[in-house]
Parts: sequence; structure tokens; C-alpha cells
Amino acid sequence: MEEAIPKLNPESSSQDTMLKGSVWMTAGSIFSRVLGAIYIIPWMAWMGSSYSSANALFAKGYNIYSLFLIISTAGIPGAISKQISHYNALDEYATGNRLFKQGLKIMALMGIIFGAIMFFGASIIAFFFTDSDPNSIPVIKSLGIAVLVIPILSILRGYMQGYSDMAPSAISQFIEQVVRVIYMLAATYLIMQVQKGSYVDAVTQSTFAAFIGAIFAIGLLVYYIFKKLPKLRALSRDGKPVSAINKNFAKEIFAQAFPFIIMDAGITFFNLYDQSTFQQYMLMFVNASKEQLDNYYSLFGFQANKLIMIIVSLSTAMAVTAVPILSGLFAKGDKKDIQKQISNTLELFFFIMIPSALGMYAVSQPLWTTFYRYDALGVSMLQFSSLMSILLGLFTVLSAVLQALYRNRLAIKYLVIGFIVKIVIQIPMIGMFHEFGPLVATSVSMALICYLMLRKLHELYPFNIERTENRISGIIIFSVVMFVIVILINWIVYRFVGNSDRILSLVFLLVEAVVGAGVFGYLVLKTKLADKILGARVARIRRLVKIK
Repeated sequence: MEEAIPKLNPESSSQDTMLKGSVWMTAGSIFSRVLGAIYIIPWMAWMGSSYSSANALFAKGYNIYSLFLIISTAGIPGAISKQISHYNALDEYATGNRLFKQGLKIMALMGIIFGAIMFFGASIIAFFFTDSDPNSIPVIKSLGIAVLVIPILSILRGYMQGYSDMAPSAISQFIEQVVRVIYMLAATYLIMQVQKGSYVDAVTQSTFAAFIGAIFAIGLLVYYIFKKLPKLRALSRDGKPVSAINKNFAKEIFAQAFPFIIMDAGITFFNLYDQSTFQQYMLMFVNASKEQLDNYYSLFGFQANKLIMIIVSLSTAMAVTAVPILSGLFAKGDKKDIQKQISNTLELFFFIMIPSALGMYAVSQPLWTTFYRYDALGVSMLQFSSLMSILLGLFTVLSAVLQALYRNRLAIKYLVIGFIVKIVIQIPMIGMFHEFGPLVATSVSMALICYLMLRKLHELYPFNIERTENRISGIIIFSVVMFVIVILINWIVYRFVGNSDRILSLVFLLVEAVVGAGVFGYLVLKTKLADKILGARVARIRRLVKIK
């Protein structure tokens, strides 16, 4: 029997669709992020004594790349997903397909323009964002080649997500990462170990790997679309014809895409601000060399950030899934279902994010030691960043919800307010907390943004706040129990072994992760909190593990 493309039915299946989509996107995000973190181990070993410099160079290049990627895709994939779901909910599949074709042309053009700007303007970009570091120029050029094709990849994913079909996006994400890691490790080994070459060349090839991975992912998505083409055409034939009104699809795409640019770039703006100001602000309060400051920045701006983005990507997966669902409900004008879906989205977010963040805090020592070798400051950075990841994830979800409900200006307004607060308090926070200052400033700013967004959402769609608070309280209590048990295990084992053994740290990490997941899982199953948030299907898991 052939697989059918999900046809969103907001009245009856929004929770099931949300869960199924979140499972696919979460799996894709976790696998790709974990793989993206694991490669650090051999990559670091092969870089040798140049590792710190290579790491900082890689981080600087990728922050610039992230910004250009968001601008070059122009928020169009998210807008396409949102608008296709909107038209599908109105049975106007043909109109959605025409919108997609127009968006594909625009994406190809955007890739060419911004890829060229990065490639040919690399020295100017390096002047503004890396303090004229000459080593960053070839890295920026290599990432410019990736920007050439990533917009096309993004819109293909957005098209499938508009049909609430998350599997192709998740699988392509994983394949993209696998190919990228294979290429970058092979290139790094060849340059650093065989040829005894420059770390700059190795980093350049490592960043060029983004282009190689994207090409494979595009090929996979094209295969999926052609495979489902008969069903897509059937939906168009059976639905309403394209409206006789001469729609300006380009205008509609950009009108919906602009807010996605700003909001998707939100966390990147914060990172780039830290990157471009960290050294001069730190020198106002400490006497340190450029190498020391590069190391401090690398600890939180790249190393800790790479690990916490594994769990922040869980919220991104939920945001991607929530947008087409809420957009479809909005098109139907179903306010009650929108309120219910907002509650479901928030509860699912906290159900995954709080235990993940506290769990990462608890295992921060073996986790950091496994990936980067033991560093007391690095472990502390990861612990703080783990807590901050809850706010970063909540910002991602809430901004997506507001955009799905066509409250774009409000989302942008709150981001701007938060970013202004970040700029105002950055220097005082660095003065008080030194290398932790940027993290503290980001946390305060993100907390303010999330508060403003939550308050406005409840005002517009008064969802059951009492129910949501009760369930989140349960999640927090069970997460803290899990946290205390894992911290206790960690304290005991490290009293008997040294901090620097990476093999033992890996063993401790795996044991603590299993224990933590087991404790939290048992508590939410025993109290049936999981049933309330995830639905009746959880009963099967309870029967399987024999928990009454």
C-alpha cells in the first residue's frame, strides 16, 4: 500500500499531526545535531595544537554564514509552508502549487545574489565581522558557495512541510549532515595528518562541506517530490481551481517571508553581536591576550553553543511542525482549536525541553570531557548555557506561533525590544560576570521577549493557562528529581576517578543519560502526565514496560 500524503484536518487531527511531525523533525534534528557534535572529537585530534585557533575561525565563519543563510532564504521556506497550509485548509491546492513554483524561482535568484556577495565580498565582510582577520576570507568564500544552493534546499523542505509531511525534511536533514561530516573529516585528515598543511586550509574545506551536504539533500528531496507527484496532482485536480483574481504571488511570498527573516535571525543577531564586541568589551575589564580572549569566546560561542543547539533544535522541530497546523486553523477561523493547539504546543515544548536542559546541565562534566577534554571553565559555560537553552527554545516556538497566526509585527517588535535590552546591559554584565557576561545578557533579554510574547498570546487567544501551568509544574518537579539523582551519581563517580579520562567520561555520560531518562520516563508514565500531553497512545508504552 502506497504512503499517502497527510491531508491536514484541523478539526480532528491537529494534536496527532503535531506529535507525528514533531517526532520526525525531532529525530532528524537530534541525529544531525549529535553527529555535528561528535565529529569534533576526531576533528580536534587531527588539528593538534592549532585546535583553538581553528575552532575560533570555524565559529566566526559559521556565524556569518548563518546570517547570510537567513537573509538569502529570506524566510521564504517558512512563509511557503505557512501559506501552502493556509491554501490547503481552504482546498486550494492548485493555488499553493503555483505559489511554490514562484517561490522556487525567487530562491534560485536569491542564492545566486547572496552567494556572490559572500564570495566576492569576503574581504569586506571579514573587515566588519572578524576584525579584518585574513584567515577568515577563504572560509567566508567557501561558505558563499554553500549559500548558492541552500535556498533551494530550504524551499523544497518548506513545500513538504506545508502538507504536514515532515519525514522527507527530517531524512534529508540527516543525510545532509552525514555527507557533510564525512567530507570535512576526510579533508581535515588529508590536509593536517597526511600533507601536514595549514589549519586555515582544513577549516576552509570543513566549511565547504556544507555545500557538499546540501547537494545530496536536494537530490533526496527532489526524489521524494517526484515520487509523490501523482498524489500532489490529484489533490490539485480535486480541489478548487486557482482563483480568477490575478494574485501577485511574489508580493505575497515576501510579505509573509520578511518576518521569518527577522525572527529566524534572532539568535544569530545575538551571537554576532557577541562575536563583534566580545574582545573590546572584555579588554575594558580584564588584561588578557588575543589568544586568551579567542579561547573564552570559543568556549561559549562555539563549543558550548554547539552542544546546547542539540536540544534547542528540538524546539525548532516543534516550531516547524506548529506553523502549518496553526496557519490551517487560522484559515478556518477556529479560535477554540487555536487556543487548544497553543496549549498543546507549549506543553509539548516544556515536556521535552525542561528535562533535556536540566539533563544536559547534570551531565555537563562527562559531556564536555568526552567532546573537548576536561576544562572547568568550559563545564561551567555549558551548565549556564544549558539553562539558557530553555529561553532560546521558547523564543523559537513562540515566535513561530505568532507568525503562524499572522501576528508578524508583534513578533518583530518584541525581538527588537529584547535586542535593545541586550545592547544596553552587555557591558555592565561583562563588567560583573566577565566571560559569562554575554550569556547573562542574552538570558535576561530572551526572558523579557518570551514574557511579552506569552502575555500577548494569552490576551489574543486565552488558552487554558491553569491547565498548562499545572502540567508544566509536574514536568519541572519530575525534571528536578531526575536532575538531583544524576548530579549525585556524577559527584560520586568523579570522587574516585580523575577529570581527564575521556573514555571513562563517555561511559559515565551514557550511564547517567540512561538513568536520567529512565527516572523521568518512569515518573511521567506512572503519574500519567505523559498521557495528558502526548495522548492516549502512551498507554501502549506503559503496558510494554509494565507500569500501571
